[in-house]
Amino acid sequence: MPDTQKQIVTVGVTGASGAILAQKTLLLLEEDPCVARVHLVVTEAGQRLLTEELGITSGDLKQLPSRILGHPVAKIDVLPNKDVGAAIASGSYAVDSMVVVPCSMGTLGAIANGISDDLIARAADVMLKEGRKLVLCVRDTPVNRVHLENMLRAQQAGAVIMPAILAFYHQPKTIDDLVTQYVCRVLAQINLPQGKMHRWTGTPASKKAEA
Repeated sequence: MPDTQKQIVTVGVTGASGAILAQKTLLLLEEDPCVARVHLVVTEAGQRLLTEELGITSGDLKQLPSRILGHPVAKIDVLPNKDVGAAIASGSYAVDSMVVVPCSMGTLGAIANGISDDLIARAADVMLKEGRKLVLCVRDTPVNRVHLENMLRAQQAGAVIMPAILAFYHQPKTIDDLVTQYVCRVLAQINLPQGKMHRWTGTPASKKAEA
């Protein structure tokens, strides 16, 4: 597939729990032949999250993608969250889709209310104003009215609200099974279906009835 037909994806990582979801997202995007480039943006709280949940120590920001995946990367570059002048902050730069995983309620609030005071929020705002795919993997519970109203506001503006809720219908045996299924569902939302995703085909009883 020519590079001109491959996706450019932005991934935002915030301080909400779920660093393993971000790690799996980056791994699958790095391996996907339909992806040309991944722009990674991590908030300050997101960097702390990576340390606390994945044991990834701070260091050269440019090496962060390699530290997250545990091996050299070819497609992922990292941008400082304070760099609101980065390419992804402009609608004239062709980003096909954006995923914020995990997405804190603070970041959700900024996106829902158009407060573009950092690169993740600004890049998300660009996706909405340009009519491009934005998936927010919100992670917090229980949710209050402010959270719910912000989810509704963001959804009405064009975002996909995809809470970090894990599925069990595929009979997962490991944590990785749970994480992979969720992340595959997320990537399907940005038109990057994954072969590793379990697809429901109906219960045995339903299949028997259809036969």
